[in-house]
Amino acid sequence: MMVARPLIVGIGGTTRSGSSSERLLHQALAEAQAAGADTLAFSGEGLLFPIYGTAKPGTAEQGFIEALRRSDGVVIASPGYHGSVSGMLKNALDYIEELRSDVRPYLQGRPVGLIAAAAGWQAGGSTLQHLRSIVHALRGWPTPLGVITNSSLPNCCCGDQISLMVGQVMDFAGAFGAGKAGMAAPLQPFCVA
Repeated sequence: MMVARPLIVGIGGTTRSGSSSERLLHQALAEAQAAGADTLAFSGEGLLFPIYGTAKPGTAEQGFIEALRRSDGVVIASPGYHGSVSGMLKNALDYIEELRSDVRPYLQGRPVGLIAAAAGWQAGGSTLQHLRSIVHALRGWPTPLGVITNSSLPNCCCGDQISLMVGQVMDFAGAFGAGKAGMAAPLQPFCVA
């Protein structure tokens, strides 16, 4: 019996090609491929979507939404902009709202590895915390290890941390049933009368 390869979707970067966050995202996806995953990346200018809610999602946005729908795990890499995630990345993440009515809504049952790249430790820490809050709101499972890199330091390297974080994404994707995207039962609404 052939075991399905997990699909890990990467989201991040900036409009500047080769930015720190984009390089780290692609490094993480290369690690996931080496560990046996299929990967898709949505980065840089590929995330310049119209502001969410202003128009029906177009072809690029639909491709992004469908990739997330099929995903077994996600890696998100954001630059630290004024102590938080970039507007471009936040807007892309807002498109996850299109998964609200799925059998497995939002990022339900998906491990999410997080990377923050900032020109300082404080901005990196607060950006990572914002990413965790967003993923929790989207019902995703942030990995215990989040990666922060201080891009203002020369030769800043976090390869070991990226490897550990990707290992957690892969382990959790397997534990949650990689290759079974969309198979979980929907959550029932809870109301207090």
